[in-house]
Amino acid sequence: MAEMHELTTNDGSFPVYVTRPSGDIKGGLVVIHEVWGLVDHIKAVADRFAGEGYVVVAPNLLADTGITDELAGSLQKELFDPERRSQAQPKLRALMAPMQAPGFSDKTLARVQACYQYLSGQNQVGDRIGITGFCFGGTYSYSLAVHQPALKAAVPFYGHADYSASELRQIRCPILAFYGENDERLIEGLPELKDKMKEADVDFTAQVYPNCGHAFFNDTNEFTYNEEAASDAWSKTLSFLDQNLV
Repeated sequence: MAEMHELTTNDGSFPVYVTRPSGDIKGGLVVIHEVWGLVDHIKAVADRFAGEGYVVVAPNLLADTGITDELAGSLQKELFDPERRSQAQPKLRALMAPMQAPGFSDKTLARVQACYQYLSGQNQVGDRIGITGFCFGGTYSYSLAVHQPALKAAVPFYGHADYSASELRQIRCPILAFYGENDERLIEGLPELKDKMKEADVDFTAQVYPNCGHAFFNDTNEFTYNEEAASDAWSKTLSFLDQNLV
């Protein structure tokens, strides 16, 4: 069963996609989209998790920016096409401008927290709640791990974690992070992140897949999707959630 809902924070309401398992419930999961917003691909991923036994909330954290499925789809194709990438860069900067506004990150984290609180009130979920996300969503998966001590598991896909070791010490859950080896910016910073996670005593595992880059899990992106890596990451994610949402 899946339907759209509205959740509310001090900054107003925002839409979320809620999908539930037809049988037994293993726990709750927040699923956060890429920079393209809550497109059909993310809803499909949420439905896959629901099919595995999780009550899933997938928020549209960019609903206020005016991003549409059509705009996201066309820009995504341009951005990852080597022949059209230069034309797409100005459009991408314009798309991302609202995300650079003062207060955006605080407002967005509050909305992610609201998703967590919604799940915590669902029957048979309780505190068995995890989070996963992709790119933009991977970044906010790290953010919730830092700011929500009751979180049980975090699975960021190619997200940024720009935190000091002292900030990372606030994390109480294990983290399984996925990267593609050709995602240069994130891979360059991964050794430092591992060092800080170790210093902070965080249970942190980073899986790096060869011969693929950013957005390797997105099967709607013909330029980035890597079926072998995506399949393995999916399997590892389900095992990780089974182990930790108990």
